[in-house]
Amino acid sequence: MHNWLANYLEGHCHCTRFNGQMSDVLEVNASIIQGSAMIGPALYVVNAADMHTVTPGNSLMKYADDTHLVIPACNVESRDKEIANIDAWAKVNNLTLNASKSVEIVFQDSQKRHRAAPPPVMHGIERVHSLKILGITFTDKLSVKEHLDTIRYDTIEEINVD
Repeated sequence: MHNWLANYLEGHCHCTRFNGQMSDVLEVNASIIQGSAMIGPALYVVNAADMHTVTPGNSLMKYADDTHLVIPACNVESRDKEIANIDAWAKVNNLTLNASKSVEIVFQDSQKRHRAAPPPVMHGIERVHSLKILGITFTDKLSVKEHLDTIRYDTIEEINVD
């Protein structure tokens, strides 16, 4: 099995074609090979097995090539330390934390009368009001209404097209 995986991962190259121009072909030497749907997600989970939080009570959820850092309100001050830890882990593993693809969502219980003020926005990480996790859209009010509305809309469109 080891030899089969090593053989699969060796010798992959990449080039980009844009606007009629093609870049040089370079060997891929990091990350998980895009489009490797059968083995890529499992390789990421194995590769990220040693990535952990630094603050008790915080947790990481890893699936395919996605990682979600969950920080409860009582640990909100640990956000910068956790992001720095993930960034350091990525560098050691020849990967890059892509801040432009990283977002923060602050979940709030809309039923509570007295809500705490949300923490300040983190530098370089966009705060969003909805987030898709494993194909399901959640809002910062702990609602999946946006997701259900999208499914209903898609279904209506399919009916209208037929």
